[in-house]
Amino acid sequence: MADDDDAAPIEAEFVETENSELIIARVENKTRQVERLLRLLQYTQALEIALEDAPTKTRDERCKSANWVLVHRVLMATKDVDGLLTNLNSEYYDLLMKYLYRGLATGDRPTCDQCLRLHEKLTQIAGMGCIMRALADTWNVV
Repeated sequence: MADDDDAAPIEAEFVETENSELIIARVENKTRQVERLLRLLQYTQALEIALEDAPTKTRDERCKSANWVLVHRVLMATKDVDGLLTNLNSEYYDLLMKYLYRGLATGDRPTCDQCLRLHEKLTQIAGMGCIMRALADTWNVV
């Protein structure tokens, strides 16, 4: 018979990798960079900065929300979805897909419309594997 002590809950394996205040400070710094790039109409670079070092290894919702607001700002500012994604570095595809699902979960009509446009184009570029990786990765949640 199996020992109940051997079945440790999965949550016990999660380790907070950074202090929440450090993450928030990093997001605030990224926000200044992103706003500058948006004023220069450099949407792809702004999105890459917003996605860079996303707080996926924390459970602090303040950190996750702060970065979501930044990514959302870029997504809603761009009108050229094709240009945004065509020039995006492929290392960000899976993470962006996660943020698109977060955007769809808001239920906000303009956000959902934009996320659906981006989802369609990103799937064309990155393939179905991008969707599967985004949905299957439950450790690195945005």
